Amino acid sequence: MKILKSYKNFVEARNILLNAKGYEEAKEKFFWPHVEEFNWALDYFDKMAEEASGPAILYVDDEGGEKRVSYQELKTVSNKVANFLKENGLMKGDRILLLLSNCIELFETFLGAMKLGCTIIPASLLLTTKDIEDRILRGKIKCVITEKEIIEKVDAVGNLLKFLKCKIIVGDKTGSWKSYYESDDFSGSFKTSEQFLPTDELLIYFTSGTTAKPKLVLHTHASYPIGHLTTMYWIGLKRGYLHYNISAPGWAKHAWSSIFAPWNAGATTFIYNYKGKFDPKKVLSKIEEYEVESLCAPPTVWRLFLLEELSKYTFSLKEAVSAGEPLNPEIIERVRKATSISIREGYGQTETTLQIGTFPGMEVRPGSMGKEAPGFNLGIVDNENRELDIREEGIIAVKVKPSKPIGLMKCYLDPFEKNFEVFVGQWYLTGDMAFKDNDGYFWFIGRVDDIFKSSDYRISPFELESELLKHQAIVEAAVVASPDEIKGFVPKAYIILKNEYPAKEETAFNIFKFMKDNIAPYKRPRIIEFVTELPKTLSGKIKRNELRRRESELRESNKRKENEYFEEDFRKKLG
Repeated sequence: MKILKSYKNFVEARNILLNAKGYEEAKEKFFWPHVEEFNWALDYFDKMAEEASGPAILYVDDEGGEKRVSYQELKTVSNKVANFLKENGLMKGDRILLLLSNCIELFETFLGAMKLGCTIIPASLLLTTKDIEDRILRGKIKCVITEKEIIEKVDAVGNLLKFLKCKIIVGDKTGSWKSYYESDDFSGSFKTSEQFLPTDELLIYFTSGTTAKPKLVLHTHASYPIGHLTTMYWIGLKRGYLHYNISAPGWAKHAWSSIFAPWNAGATTFIYNYKGKFDPKKVLSKIEEYEVESLCAPPTVWRLFLLEELSKYTFSLKEAVSAGEPLNPEIIERVRKATSISIREGYGQTETTLQIGTFPGMEVRPGSMGKEAPGFNLGIVDNENRELDIREEGIIAVKVKPSKPIGLMKCYLDPFEKNFEVFVGQWYLTGDMAFKDNDGYFWFIGRVDDIFKSSDYRISPFELESELLKHQAIVEAAVVASPDEIKGFVPKAYIILKNEYPAKEETAFNIFKFMKDNIAPYKRPRIIEFVTELPKTLSGKIKRNELRRRESELRESNKRKENEYFEEDFRKKLG
């Protein structure tokens, strides 16, 4: 009875968002559903599978493979996987390290493990053996599921593997690795006597580690499956939509927008399992060919798309969104000019679901993150955690008292003491800075760790990067503080140029002139360096801490890089 009531409450809350005629209605009417016992895979997905008409997955790859998987098929196969994992000694609470590419088996395993009650720890295929060892040790892993290309890296971990209950390969049995396809011989029905409370652990994510060692973020059987109702609403998903989320498995955004958001809506997840390096031309062709209706991509991908001639494609897109990092206004405008599609931005973290967004039907204000999501109560607070007024800059904070929004992590498992830094009084502190305008739109400034002062003026790297991207030669830019004897720090821009622009003195002069004409003197970069790539985490976020360290060492040595230019080099020419 408790399970049925929880299911009905969930569906009622979902339908409010699916049927809302606008943001104001969604914000007013939506409530986080009360659930006493809930396993999304068993209690929601399997029920939906009985009535769903469209496929759950449309899979394509570079070898010409194409497969449509119905909700009913996915229900049956995931039941087999749950029985297979149980037979191999796994039980509720055991933690599984999932090292899989964007294959159908990833989705089958995700559902099967959830049904059994195992805790899923998704991870990137790009991890090193040292990274894998860290995840097995700190994650207290009991099972690893991976592919042939990865088992050598896993086996190199050594003694820690003796504590695993099993190792499973998506492929033929080899050595001590069992074949995933043994699950084919198990029953397509699955039953469990386990109870699933909304506080029970479901997912653990290792953060991207842009500023420190990756943290372990714990999500529950409520926080992600139910919490991503806000993500579903932000994307604008409807039953039957073909939705493509460009994200590598192993990162929170993959679960956000490839699993929970589309399947909460009864939509179809489009999977393009390409091999090798991301090819924007091939990806755009797939979006056009398969008539993708909704697209979710990070800013890095949107920038790569703009290197192609977007106007020559005929898209079927109804919704286009961006998340993962702040989206520069210049990108929104250039995509709109080429395609007539306005990208809507969204903001969340590994620790949360979608907190802020430009929702369907809302005015797109380039540079703004949008408004607070239904179910969230947000504020801008100062260093004393006092709520600030309109247009005052401070830290984005989620109100957790008197009630905590479902779409927020349970806690950090490691380092546990981090919880006392982010959960303070009535707030969860995101660590990101912004301000809110009179209409309720939030405007991103930057990570607290990234913002710096130059001659007592506060500098936002994101703001400067957005200005630099307006220059026709620049593909990507990262701004950091460079030590300066007089001003303390001055902004330095690391710049990636388009292929047709040489990393030469003339290009540097043109960029400095552009900055002089368009950026206020107190904040414009005084140093630029042309690079071919920027240091990034496996999830694609710029490692600004590495750039700051590199810059500090460079200035301390009084040396200059080969492709580094100072504004003072062009003082006479700039006037």
